[in-house]
Amino acid sequence: MGASKPTYSIIVTKDLSIGYRSKKQANILAKNIAIDIPTGSLTAVIGINGIGKTSLLKTLSKRLQPLAGTIEIDGATLHKIPSSKLAKTMSLVLTESLAVKTFTVEELVALGRSPYTNWIGRLSKQDHQIVAHALRQTHISHLKHYRCDTLSDGQLQRVMIARALAQDTPLILMDEPTTHLDLYRKIEVMTLLKELCAKQNKTIVFASHELELAIQLCDRMVLMTPDVVHFGSPRELIANNKIGEIFPKDLIDFDAEAGRFVLRK
Repeated sequence: MGASKPTYSIIVTKDLSIGYRSKKQANILAKNIAIDIPTGSLTAVIGINGIGKTSLLKTLSKRLQPLAGTIEIDGATLHKIPSSKLAKTMSLVLTESLAVKTFTVEELVALGRSPYTNWIGRLSKQDHQIVAHALRQTHISHLKHYRCDTLSDGQLQRVMIARALAQDTPLILMDEPTTHLDLYRKIEVMTLLKELCAKQNKTIVFASHELELAIQLCDRMVLMTPDVVHFGSPRELIANNKIGEIFPKDLIDFDAEAGRFVLRK
């Protein structure tokens, strides 16, 4: 067996505040966010609707400016990283990303190579090989000539993951990768993400409502509550009674032993 790859922190934030600026004031969604995500790990961002999960991903990817604090990506201050370099370090998959459903699967996945192609976007032999490998990794090679608007939701999720893999970045940010999927397909996609971290040394951070699956599969969790953002391993967060803070306690409680929420009796 070969030596394992060294682990270091690929995302570090300190005193980070996220939200939106208007002409008159800043609308803060979350503040004092301190996370330290190691390479090769799977991290879920968990919280109720509107708490700021997508905004956190957009801030980490330079789509939104932080309201306060610092972000380091792969050892460099985020706002100092040129966009061309960031595109080779980080890929971002948002829920509104799929605006080209008339593309074939292969064409859409090939868009991931745009940071590397020449000015006319022509793919090299190596680019084609990387696209083919991304299709194999996500088990959709047989779909490569299908139009994206003919696919199921689960297949589309795999296409978007394949496009991120074709971009060939060590870091992948994803917004709700299991939305609209049934339980089996949710587990299938989450297991794929876990395998990519373990076998390809990818670092994946994704926003999700799938708390129970995240507890079982993730290395780290970012818990966004109305008052504070917690960060740690699922084991740590359960031991410190932090997971129960996500939802109001009038209807449900978190059962630490079972690792799930239960209705109040």
